[in-house]
Amino acid sequence: MSPTVTERKDARMDTKILIVDDDPYICEAFQVNLETEGYQVKIANDGVEAVNLFKLYNPDLVLLDLMLPKKEGREVCREMHEISPHTPIIVVSAKDNPVDKVVAFELGAEDFVVKPVEKSELLARIKVRLRGSQARVKPADEEAIKFENMEVSLQKYELKINGVPVPVPPKELELLYFLASNSNHVFKRDQLLDKVWGFDYLGDSRTVDVHVKRLREKLEGVSDRWALKTVWGVGYKFETYN
Repeated sequence: MSPTVTERKDARMDTKILIVDDDPYICEAFQVNLETEGYQVKIANDGVEAVNLFKLYNPDLVLLDLMLPKKEGREVCREMHEISPHTPIIVVSAKDNPVDKVVAFELGAEDFVVKPVEKSELLARIKVRLRGSQARVKPADEEAIKFENMEVSLQKYELKINGVPVPVPPKELELLYFLASNSNHVFKRDQLLDKVWGFDYLGDSRTVDVHVKRLREKLEGVSDRWALKTVWGVGYKFETYN
């Protein structure tokens, strides 16, 4: 039997969301919508307050604007990701610039939504991010994948290059782990969105391109026995050589 609306809301009562925006009207609208769905909500109106509240409140998800007083949103994103790499951050910004999106993903954001955003779309994105966050809990015996000069662990959420940990956003690591664990197999972008982001991901295939680009920058020159390859007109693969 499917859970009732009341049961679904009850299940969300322990889910904490932090809204970071300097516009009180946007904060109030988001808060009303989220609390109606059963989420717990806290609000920060500037970057300094956001980081402090993030540490104290330990939210399950963050809605983050980029244009903030006292501390710029990208710096807030970076600090939050360093404090808790597994907490999903959804950037909600009026800035619709591809560069801003790339930078946000690189700093640890998992999604980017352009204002104004419909209530239904925002709630759907939140649900997807929360499901993805819960799915990251891996069994203790999850094995790391090792290739020459590289090790990827989902248990530790860690990428090591030549034995040294390299900072990497969660989705980049999950993408690399998936491709490397299926080496020499070509995956279409839609397949990668399905396997790594989830079948109901609301972004587009360019998200995959952005993450692959950033991974290549980290992996460039590490080994001549494997590579992250583009298969033109199809997708990507982790290719190994004898």
